[in-house]
Amino acid sequence: MIAKDIKRGHIVNFNGAPCIIETINVQSPSARGAATFYKYRARNLITKQKVDISLRGGESIDEADFQRRPVKFMYSDPDATHFLDDGNYEQYSLPRDELAEEMKYLTEDLEGVQALIYNDQCVGIQLPLTVELTVVECDPSIKGASATARTKPATLQTGLVVQVPEYLGEGERIKVDTRTGEYLSRA
Repeated sequence: MIAKDIKRGHIVNFNGAPCIIETINVQSPSARGAATFYKYRARNLITKQKVDISLRGGESIDEADFQRRPVKFMYSDPDATHFLDDGNYEQYSLPRDELAEEMKYLTEDLEGVQALIYNDQCVGIQLPLTVELTVVECDPSIKGASATARTKPATLQTGLVVQVPEYLGEGERIKVDTRTGEYLSRA
């Protein structure tokens, strides 16, 4: 895979281990003839350590050889989070502290969650790009507030706090971007 085609969420093979790309920094050349430089911050899916990858525009890196399996969130206990494979009904457990970011978006009825399987072992999950969550706590809605008005903090059913427009009230379903944690629209 060529450096310019690598996007956030892609899984590449770096130093013999699968790594998921978390952030991308592109440095454009200041002189003519110089190459564009791509810097990636990735997380090793086996050791969970952060790694930095630097490539020039024409260089490439291999995609990791792994499977994506559709799963459903079953339950979470103090130590682990458990998922059920939709196809073969196999159960996967991941340590709860490794899924701290993903837990903000997980609900029992969430569709589109995928387990990342490497060497027959679940090494992580991938969330859909957007999720629908219910507002459980926020300031009262203001009648006549326009869509471009100010925002207010709202606590969602998973405990995530996002900024929402003033016209939204408790009990409403909203769409949230799982990459940035920002409010997108009403559901």
